[in-house]
Amino acid sequence: MRSRIIMSMLAGATLLAGTLLTTGSAQATPVRAIPVSADASTDVPAEFGTDWHDPVTAAPPVARPAGKTCEVTVAEAQFRDFTPYKGTYTPPEGCGDRWSKVVLRLDGKVKGRQFDRLGYLHVGGVEIFRTSTPEPSPDGVEWSVEKDVTRYSDTLRGSHDVEMLIGNVVDDTYTGVIDVKVTLTFYEGRRAATPDRVLTLGDDSTLTTPRNSERVLAEVYATGSGGGCEEYWYLTVPKEAPYSCQADGGPYREVQIKVDGRLAGIAAPFPHVWTGGWSNPFLWYVVPAPRAFDIKPITYDLTPFAGILNDGRPHRVDVSVVGVPAGQSGWSAPVNVLVWQDARKARVTGGLTVERTGDLTDSSTYTPGAEHRLDTKGGHRLTVAGYVDTSHGRVTTTVERSLANTSTHRWTDGENMDGLDATWTDDESVTVDGRGPARTTRAHRTYTMNGTTTVGADDRLRTVLTLGDRATSVEAHGGHRTAWTRLDDTYTGDATYTLNVPRDQRHAVATTSERYRLNGSAGCYDRSLTTVQGVLTEDHTHC
Repeated sequence: MRSRIIMSMLAGATLLAGTLLTTGSAQATPVRAIPVSADASTDVPAEFGTDWHDPVTAAPPVARPAGKTCEVTVAEAQFRDFTPYKGTYTPPEGCGDRWSKVVLRLDGKVKGRQFDRLGYLHVGGVEIFRTSTPEPSPDGVEWSVEKDVTRYSDTLRGSHDVEMLIGNVVDDTYTGVIDVKVTLTFYEGRRAATPDRVLTLGDDSTLTTPRNSERVLAEVYATGSGGGCEEYWYLTVPKEAPYSCQADGGPYREVQIKVDGRLAGIAAPFPHVWTGGWSNPFLWYVVPAPRAFDIKPITYDLTPFAGILNDGRPHRVDVSVVGVPAGQSGWSAPVNVLVWQDARKARVTGGLTVERTGDLTDSSTYTPGAEHRLDTKGGHRLTVAGYVDTSHGRVTTTVERSLANTSTHRWTDGENMDGLDATWTDDESVTVDGRGPARTTRAHRTYTMNGTTTVGADDRLRTVLTLGDRATSVEAHGGHRTAWTRLDDTYTGDATYTLNVPRDQRHAVATTSERYRLNGSAGCYDRSLTTVQGVLTEDHTHC
C-alpha cells in the first residue's frame, strides 16, 4: 500500500506560504460550514454520482446580537496558483469603532477536479483566519464558514493591508478554480471585552510589548501541511520500521513556545485530517473532519513572562515542533500575541518566579511481523508562574500544562492494511491570584483517531474511521465553580471505492456522520448529521 495509499495522501493539502519550521526538538468560538439546503433527502443512489450535497458541519452557528450592523468585504478572489490576493481593509462607517461582536464569513465555490487546499487571511499582518477547502464534484460545490473574530478588534479599528492565499494548482487535470469572498459584519453596541493590542512577531521573531502589559496570550495556528509526511505526522515511524513515512523518533509531536530561549508553553497539536485525508475523499465530500474548515489556534498564557517582556526591549519568541526530523519542513505556525494593558499605570513591573519542566518522555517500540506494529507513548509537564505589580495590586499567574499521547500503528507489507488507534490529551490549569479570591480555569482536551484502511485483491480501497474532538472547561472563583462547558464532536465514516480506474468507474459508496454536542452553564447544543453516497439523510437537532 506504500505506493497506493501514502503517495495518494501526500498529494493532498497544499503548502501554506508563511513560517515553516525545520527544528526537531482556550478554544475559539466554533466555525461552521453552513448548509445551503435546509432539508435532508432520503433519495439515496446506489453509489456516488457526479454531484453531492454541499459541505456542512454540525457545529453551532456564531451567535449574533441584535442591533445595527455594518458589513465590509475584506477579500474577493479566484485562486488558481500561489499568487496571494492583496488588498486594503478600511473600518466600516456607521457602526463606530467599539463593537459588541465582529463575525467573519467566507463564501466559497469550486467545481471540476481539485485537491484539498489550505489557506489563510492576514489583516495588518495578523492572521485572523486559517482554513482548508472541500474537494469538489464535477458539477461543483458551494460552502460557507463563519468565525467570531471580535478578539481582533484592535487590528480592525485601523486601515491595513490585506493578504489572503489559498495555494492552488490548475492545469489540464486539476481544473478546480477556488472562488471565495470574505466579509466582516460589525455589530454596533457595548464594546466586548477584547485585548487592547494585537501584535505579531517581527521578521527576526522578536516581540516588543507595551510596558504596561498585565496579561499576555499567544496564539499559534500550528498545522502540519505541505504534502509531505508531516501532514500525516501521527503515522510516521522510526527508520528501522519498513513504512513510507519515517521520522527518527516516531509520531510524537509537541508544539513548544519559548521566550528568550526559556520554555514558556507546551501543547499537543490537533491531528487535523483534511478533505483528501486517509486516501479516501469520499469520507469528506459532505461532512469534513472536525476543524478541517475551522483551524483553531493553540493558545498559550504568557502572563507569567509579562514582567520580563515589559522592559521595553525586544524579546525573541520561538515556536518549534518536537519530533520533526532535523532539517525537514512541513509545519506552519504563525503567531499572534494578545495583550491587555493597565490603563492606570504607564509601567507594570514583575518577575518570573517558577519554571518547572518535567522530563519529556517519548518512546516508540517497533515489533516486526506479518502485521508490523509501532506502540508509542509520550508526554510532558510544564509549570510556570510569575507576578505583575499593577495599579490594582500584585497579581500572580500560575500556568500548569500536562500532555500525553498513546498510539498503536499497525500495517502489513506493502501497506495494503494500515491502521491507527491514537489518543492525545492536553490538560491545562491557569490560576490568577490577586486581591480577593483566586480565579482558576481548568481545561481538559482529548483528541482521538481510530481507523483502518485496507486494499482488497479487487483494488477496492475501504476506510473505516472515527475521530473525536473533546474538551471540558471549568472556571472557579474562590474554589466555587462559576461556569463550565463540555464539548464532544465525533465524526465516523466508512467509505469504499476502486483504485486505479477513471473517476466514473470507481463505484464509490460511503456513509458518514457527525454529532456535535456542547453543554454547559450557558445551555445545550446538540446536532447530528448523516450522509449516504453524498446525500444528506439526517440533520437532527437534539436540544
